Amino acid sequence: MKTQVKDIDDNIYNIKNKNEYSFKTIGLTEDVIREISEKKNEPSWMLELRLKALKIYNNLELPTWGPDLSELDMSKIATYVKPKTEMKKSWEDVPEDIKNTFDALGIPEAEKESLAGVGAQYDSEIVYHSIKEELVKKGVIYTDFDAAVKEYPELVKEYFTKCVPITDHKFIALHYAVWSGGSFVYVPKGVKVDIPLQSYFRLNAPGAGQFEHTLIIVDEGASLQFIEGCSAPKYNEINLHAGCVELFVKNDAYLRYSTIENWSKNMMNLNTKKVIVEKNGTIEWVTGSFGSKVSMLYPMSILNGENAKCEFTGISFAGKGQNLDTGLKVIHNAESTSSVVNSKSISKDGGICTFRSDIKVRPRAKKSKVSVSCESLMLDSISRSDTIPVNEVETDEVEFSHEAKIGKISDKTIFYLMTRGISEEEAKAMIVRGFANPISKELPLEYAVEMNNLINLELEGSIG
Repeated sequence: MKTQVKDIDDNIYNIKNKNEYSFKTIGLTEDVIREISEKKNEPSWMLELRLKALKIYNNLELPTWGPDLSELDMSKIATYVKPKTEMKKSWEDVPEDIKNTFDALGIPEAEKESLAGVGAQYDSEIVYHSIKEELVKKGVIYTDFDAAVKEYPELVKEYFTKCVPITDHKFIALHYAVWSGGSFVYVPKGVKVDIPLQSYFRLNAPGAGQFEHTLIIVDEGASLQFIEGCSAPKYNEINLHAGCVELFVKNDAYLRYSTIENWSKNMMNLNTKKVIVEKNGTIEWVTGSFGSKVSMLYPMSILNGENAKCEFTGISFAGKGQNLDTGLKVIHNAESTSSVVNSKSISKDGGICTFRSDIKVRPRAKKSKVSVSCESLMLDSISRSDTIPVNEVETDEVEFSHEAKIGKISDKTIFYLMTRGISEEEAKAMIVRGFANPISKELPLEYAVEMNNLINLELEGSIG
C-alpha cells in the first residue's frame, strides 16, 4: 500500500478531457426539461413527472441553515451534457479519451479482479455497463436507470420517488426535473450477490451538473454489496452534483452501500440518499467524503420492520476553502430496531466539518437500541468542527447512547514520533491514518487503499 505522499500520482483525479459533447442544455426551464426528455425518447409519464418536479423546485426555498449556497446560479449550470458516445458493453468500444480516464481511475482493472458488474457514467450518461452472466442467470437486474425506465417500466413506477419523494427538499425536486443516468438494481428473493457491484460517476464538463438516479431493490432474504465512486477535475467555475439514491431492503435482506466521493473543490455536492428497511433487514452505510467546495449529505434510514438494523460508518476531510456538512438521519418505526453510528471528521487549513444527526425513536419502537459516536480531529487552530445532534425519543423502553469528541492533533504525539526519526509531515499522516482506520477497514481492499491515498493527498494539499 502506498503510504508516502510523494509516492502518489496526484494527477489521476484531475484528468481533464476536451469539453466535447453531442448535446448540451444550459439552465432550468420548461423548454430545457422537454428537450432533455425528447433527446432521451422517454415515455410521457416521465416527462410529466419532470415538469411537476420543476414546478415544485420553483416553489421551494433554499435551506436557511448549513453552508452558503448563494454562489449557485442554475441559469448558468449545464443541466444535461451528452458525451459523444452511446452506452457500450465493451471497454474497447468506449471512446479513447473517456476510456483512458476510467483506466487511470482503475475501474476496468477493478472490474476484472473484484467486481460482479460495473456501470461508468461520464457527464450525464452511462458510457459503459456490464454484469457477470452468472448473476443474470439468477435473475439479478443491473442496468443503467435510463434503460430500466424503458425495459422495466412497471418495476420502476412501483418504486421510483417512493423512498425519496419529489417534495423532500428543493434540490431533490431539481434532481427529478433533470435526472440523467445512474443505476438500477433488482436482486430477487433469496439471491446472494457475494461480489460487489459498482457504479462510478465522472463529471468532466466545466460548469455542469450531474444528476444520476440510483434505485436498488434487495428482495426478501437476498443480499448485495454496492459501491459508488465519484470524482471530477477542478475548474474555476461552480459544478453541481445533485444525485439521488433510493434503496429498498425487504424482509431478512441485507445491503451494504459504500461510497468514496472525491469531487473537485469547485463542486457543490447536494446529494440525497435514503433507504426503507423492512423486518429483520439490514442496511450498512460506509462513506468517505473528500473534495468538494460544499457538501450537504445526510443518508437517511427508515427502519419500518421489527428488528431492522442500520449501521453507519463515515469519514469526511475538509481542507482550505471547504465546508463539508454531513451526517445522517434514522427513524425507528418498529419494535426492537437498532442503529449504530460511527462518524469521524478531519479538518485542516481553515476547513469546516459539521456533523449533523437526526434520530427519531417513535412510540411503537420499544426495545430499540441506538448508539452514536462522532469524533472530530482538527489539524490546526484555524480549522473548525461542529457536532449538532438532534435526538427525539418517544418511548422509555429504549437503550440510547451518544458520545462526541472534538480535539486537536497532539503536539506531544508528533514530538514523540519525531524523536523516533519520523518527519513531522509523516508523523501527522500516521496519526490521521490511525484515526481513519476504523472507516477504511470497512471498505473493500482496493477502496481502502484509495481512501488512504486521498487522505495523504489532502494532507499534502496537492489536489485542487
